[in-house]
Amino acid sequence: MKYVVPLGRVLYSLIFILSSFQHFTQGTIDYAASQGVPMASLLVPFSAILALAGGLSILVGFKARYGAWLIVLFLVPVTLSIHHFWTFTNAGEYQIQMIMFMKNISMLGAALIITQLGSGPCSLKK
Repeated sequence: MKYVVPLGRVLYSLIFILSSFQHFTQGTIDYAASQGVPMASLLVPFSAILALAGGLSILVGFKARYGAWLIVLFLVPVTLSIHHFWTFTNAGEYQIQMIMFMKNISMLGAALIITQLGSGPCSLKK
């Protein structure tokens, strides 16, 4: 039973760690700029640092509460500025953006839980 929480941390953190590297690419920066993100060439790589640091913190359970707050700081602006499904008129794009929005909202909920409960068993430091 004590390995369920660490497994959950691994599965949860993977999306932030793996996707963070994409935020350093010109394509991702250009897409964010096309969605109205101001100073995308600075803010998108900064968001990658938040996601990577938060994800790694949660993964190993070191200062996971702080790492989860970094994930919150990543998810709130990204969700509202990139996945604003209510502005899309194309049905397919609307659906994709709504799914991405809801995915981020659920991950935000999990991050908020970690900010309060910490990393659990098998962590470097609770």
